[in-house]
Amino acid sequence: MRIGLNAISLVPGKIGGMETYLRNLVATLQRLDTANRYVLMADPRHAGAIPLTAENFSVRTFSYAKPSPGWFARGVVRNLTGRDILRTAVDGMAVDVIHHPFTVLTPPGTRIPSVLTFWDMQHEFFPEFFSPLDLRRRRMLYRSSAEEATQIIVSATFTKECLVERYGIDPAKITVIFTGIGEGFRAMDDGSLLTSVREKHGLRRPFLYYPAATWPHKNHRRLLAAFRLLTDRGLFDGDLVLSGIAMQSHGEILAEIGRLGLEERVRVLGYLPTEELPLLYNLATALVFPSLFEGFGIPLVEAMACGCPIICADAASLPEVAGDAGALFDPRSVEDMAETIGRTIADPERLEELRRRGLQRARLFDWETTARQTLRVYGEAAGSR
Repeated sequence: MRIGLNAISLVPGKIGGMETYLRNLVATLQRLDTANRYVLMADPRHAGAIPLTAENFSVRTFSYAKPSPGWFARGVVRNLTGRDILRTAVDGMAVDVIHHPFTVLTPPGTRIPSVLTFWDMQHEFFPEFFSPLDLRRRRMLYRSSAEEATQIIVSATFTKECLVERYGIDPAKITVIFTGIGEGFRAMDDGSLLTSVREKHGLRRPFLYYPAATWPHKNHRRLLAAFRLLTDRGLFDGDLVLSGIAMQSHGEILAEIGRLGLEERVRVLGYLPTEELPLLYNLATALVFPSLFEGFGIPLVEAMACGCPIICADAASLPEVAGDAGALFDPRSVEDMAETIGRTIADPERLEELRRRGLQRARLFDWETTARQTLRVYGEAAGSR
């Protein structure tokens, strides 16, 4: 097969887990697959962002990202004639199937069979978290992309059920494939590495860890309120560490830290290089993950692989991912969140049990398995022509 991997809309450091997914998929396919040929489709500004070392992998650039002359020309031609010049360019590729990994087909309407990785439809459940323009864009593109795609990959049964129930998608064309765990996420006993990251970020006390971009659905404000209760009740003599891309709610979260008087107890580290994340999971007392909506929840599997106990929301796909390795709470209830966290971290035997179960469950999330299953979906889509 000749396979296109569509990274045209990739802007490194801006799309969180979807970028992690593509990077790991490409790296694993390069190790495993020498029989098929691959073309990474990319904006020229970011064409080197994903390393390609295998001889059967090449890059083709498309200069249509916003803002650029190609983006402007595409809009003008489309408005005047109804023709999409990006679609024409993609249709000219000599590939049998194109994998679109970021929930929407870019562009739609091509003649080439498509595999779409669909992450979530959060806007259908929490429209209040989106601007009118973004909500309109999602409603226009997400359903139509799912309907048009030849095959769909989702990372959780929850998302498959959403597609079937909300969009009426044929379940026969949806395959559930767990996302794998990236290299380096493991339990560590290298004291020098752990000490270096502890000193770099001033982590002198025990801490709970939440790595998440500051989007509204990540539920940071309720977590801060729950952490305030923990400290007021003397249930945790430590800190809360937050990391992730600064997004829509970042200013509100910083203000809330001040309002609650938590400036000395909450550490905001911002976006961290991937190689530091396993060290933080290894150092943390527990991962606390209060998100209201996730299509998968990559930090849960990363934490499990590092032996970090999981305390997470009983919402969307998170219980499915955590399985029996997580202590669950109602993410809308500050009291339940605080009570569950406090009860769990106060019980060393429970923490050890969660750690042990997490290490065992992490074996399910293997990138080689993910890549091989994805290859089978490519073959099914290509064979539909």
